[in-house]
Amino acid sequence: MKQRKLLMIVNPRAGKNKSHGPLFDAAAVLSQAGYLISIHITAAPGDAAETARREGGRYDLVVAVGGDGTLNEVVSGLTCLRKPPLLGYLPQGSTNDFASSLHISGDPAEAAAAITRNVPRQLDLGRWNGRNFIYVASFGAFTRTSYAASQSAKNALGHLAYIIEGMKDLSTLRPYRIRLTADGETLDGEYLFGAVCNSTSIGGLMKLDPERVVLDDGLFEMLLIPSPKTAANLQSLVHALLNQEYDSHGLIFRHVSSIRLETEEDLPWSLDGEYAPSAPAVDIENCRQALTALL
Repeated sequence: MKQRKLLMIVNPRAGKNKSHGPLFDAAAVLSQAGYLISIHITAAPGDAAETARREGGRYDLVVAVGGDGTLNEVVSGLTCLRKPPLLGYLPQGSTNDFASSLHISGDPAEAAAAITRNVPRQLDLGRWNGRNFIYVASFGAFTRTSYAASQSAKNALGHLAYIIEGMKDLSTLRPYRIRLTADGETLDGEYLFGAVCNSTSIGGLMKLDPERVVLDDGLFEMLLIPSPKTAANLQSLVHALLNQEYDSHGLIFRHVSSIRLETEEDLPWSLDGEYAPSAPAVDIENCRQALTALL
């Protein structure tokens, strides 16, 4: 039987406070399953994407080792290939939102063992003005938090780093005027925050009901937080968010396949926790089951 080839793309900065010993255990599990393993250690942002694009076609399986940003890069590189290999993931970041949605173990050996069961799963992939995202594209309040918190702070403090960075944004909290069309419905107004996601967790802070999130149905979950007009409106919004009551108190929650957002304001975005610059018009589409992974 032909020996299968595996490329492991490792971000050494992700979860830097963690011991790397378990990664050797994961490599042993994969090797015992019959994979011939090559390991690439990333050296800079963008390296994971370039390596996946350049080398991925020579392998049967490419495994991303790092956080959500590393996974995003690896997927972005693989989707450039005419016939991409299967994808694996050993989550080693500080929040690992997507891994949480997929119930992937944070223990590398356990996650590797799941890969060796060789059960492929198809997943939806997002496109934001042609740029890939795996689980969330967001704008507005606290969006800056996901890409502004330093890697060392994320490694040391985990979710707390996001909370601390988010508190810095409170003084600049403001509404954004947007016009949004989602599957034929048009919404025109002022919003504090918006997210288009395929995940049960956003930034490790906001949670969605797992029963309402299907990762391969061709639909995103869209959540918009309108700008409150009164103190009572604000209190209702906070209550709804804390209690995950996304269909009430003025929040807007939809399942949608495509979105077009237009604005005249400077509106930076976060894609899987990575910065994306403002654009006057943004088109977001769900590429149904575009990703095949062993999880």
